[in-house]
Amino acid sequence: MTEQATKLEEKGHDLYGWNPDDDVQWAEAGKKIATRNLWISIPSLLCGFAVWLYWGIITVQMLNLGFPFEQSQLFTLAAIAGLSGATLRIPSSFFIRIAGGRYTLFLTTALLMIPAVGTGFLLQDPNTPLWQFQLMALLSGFGGGNFASSMSNISFFYPKKIQGYALGMNAGLGNFGVTTMQIVVPLVMTFALFGGESMTLQNTSGTLIGKIPAGTETYIFNAGWVWLIALVPLAFAGWFGLNNIRDEHVSPDAGSALPAFAKILGMLAIGLATATFGLWLMLPAKTGGSGLELNKWIVLPIVIALTVFALKLIPGKIQTNLKRQFQIFDNKHTWAMTVIYTMTFGSFIGYAAAMGLAIKVVFGFQHIMVDGVMTHNTVNPNGPSALMFAWMGPFIGALIRPIGGSWADKMGGAKVTQIISVVMVACALGVAYFMKAAYGSATPEEYFYPFLVLFIILFAATGIGNGSTFRTIAVVFNKEQAGPVLGWTSAVAAYGAFIIPKVFGEQIKATTPEYALYGFAIFYGVCILINWWFYLRPGAYVKNP
Repeated sequence: MTEQATKLEEKGHDLYGWNPDDDVQWAEAGKKIATRNLWISIPSLLCGFAVWLYWGIITVQMLNLGFPFEQSQLFTLAAIAGLSGATLRIPSSFFIRIAGGRYTLFLTTALLMIPAVGTGFLLQDPNTPLWQFQLMALLSGFGGGNFASSMSNISFFYPKKIQGYALGMNAGLGNFGVTTMQIVVPLVMTFALFGGESMTLQNTSGTLIGKIPAGTETYIFNAGWVWLIALVPLAFAGWFGLNNIRDEHVSPDAGSALPAFAKILGMLAIGLATATFGLWLMLPAKTGGSGLELNKWIVLPIVIALTVFALKLIPGKIQTNLKRQFQIFDNKHTWAMTVIYTMTFGSFIGYAAAMGLAIKVVFGFQHIMVDGVMTHNTVNPNGPSALMFAWMGPFIGALIRPIGGSWADKMGGAKVTQIISVVMVACALGVAYFMKAAYGSATPEEYFYPFLVLFIILFAATGIGNGSTFRTIAVVFNKEQAGPVLGWTSAVAAYGAFIIPKVFGEQIKATTPEYALYGFAIFYGVCILINWWFYLRPGAYVKNP
C-alpha cells in the first residue's frame, strides 16, 4: 500500500475521500470509477477535436464546390477555430476546481452541438456571407477548449504510477477525433444522410477510398450535422455517468449544476471575447478584421495576457480558487513544460489542421514557368487527393500516444522526449526538402510519397512525445497542481492549431513553403536543450521524471 487506507464515500455523483494512490481503495472501487469516467471522457473529447478541426476538410471541399471565397479567406476559418480553441483552453484549465468534472464535461460536450448544427445549416447555401462561417469557426473553439478541462479532470482520477498511460489514452484516443473527422466527413458528404439538396463538384474531390470526379453530387452540410449522432447520447452519458470529486485538492466548491454552468459559461465568454479581439487585430479588412494586420507573434501574447488578466478580475469565490491555481505560474517547471509540450502537441494539432490544404496547394497544382514567371495555379491532373491522405498522419500520431505514455512510465518521460525530439528535427528538415522540390516542379506528384512518409514519421514522433510529457508533468508536480498545469500547457500548445496553418499560408503565399519547416526544426532544437537542462543533465532539477 502506498499510503494509509482512505475511506471513499459516494453521495449521488459526488465522491469524497478519493485517493487513487491508495492501493486498497483503488482495487476495491477506485479503478472501476476511474475507468468509467475515462471511457465517457474519451469519446466526448474525440467529438470536441472533430468539431474544432473539421474546417481543414470543409474548406478543401468548399474550394472543390466553387464557394465564392478566395483561398486566403478560407484559410482564415481554420485559423479562427485554432485561435479560439487555444484561447478557450486558458479558462478551461481551471474549470475542474471551480465547477467539478461532471458538470464541466457535460456542459462543454453539449455546447459542441451549437457549431455542429450551425455549420451544417450555413453550408446549405454557397452564398452564405463569410462572417457567418467565421462565427461558426469561432464557436468551434469549444471543441479545442475541452481538452484542457478533460485532461485536468482525468489526472485526478488515476494514480501517479500509471498517469502516463491514462492521460495518453485520454489524449491519444481523444485526438483520434482528428482522424475520425478526416475519414467521416468526406464519406458522409457523398450521400443524403439527412436529406437536403445536393451541390455539384466543380473540381475533383476524394475520400479515404479514392477520388471523386468533378460533376458528382455532394452533401457538404453533413460535415456539421453528422456529429449530433454522437453528441446527443454523449451528453446523456456525461450527465448520468461522470463524477465530481469533492475533496479539497480537486473540486470542493463546485456547488450545484446551474451555478457551475454559469461559472463555466462566463469564463468561456471571456475567452471568446479575447480571441475575437486578437483576430480583429490580425485579420485583413476584407475578411472582417481591423485592417491593422498586426503580426501574430505580437497578438498571441496580448490575447493570452488579456485572458489571464480578465479571469483575475472575476470577483468572489471564483477569484479565490483561481488565485490558488495561479500558483503554477510561480513554478519554473510550468514554463519549461509549456515549451516542451508545445513542441509535441502543438506540432500535432497544427500539422493536423494544415496538412490537407498543404497537400492540395503544393501537390494539387503544377508549378510551371509562364512568360518567365513561376506560376502555381495550374491544376495538376495527376495530383493526389488531399482527402485521401490527410487523415494518415493524425491517425498515427493519436494512436501511438498511449504507447508513448507507457514507454515513459518505464523509461522516464524526459528520456523518451529527448529521443523523439531528435527524430522531429530530422523529419522536419526532410519534409522541407521534398516540399521545396515539389513547389518548383511541373510534376510535384513525384515527390509526394517521400514527403508523406516523413510527415507520418513526424506525426508519430509528436504522439510518442506527447505521451511522454504527460508522465513528466505527473511526476514533477504535486497532485493539486498537475491538473491545472496539464490544462495550461495544453492551452499554449493549442495555439499550434492557429500558428502552423498561418505560417504555412504565409510561406505558400511567399512561394517558400519549406521555410515553415525550417523554422519548426529550429524550435525543436531549442526544446532539446531545455529538456536536457531541466531533466537529463547531471544535476538536473528532476532527473528523468
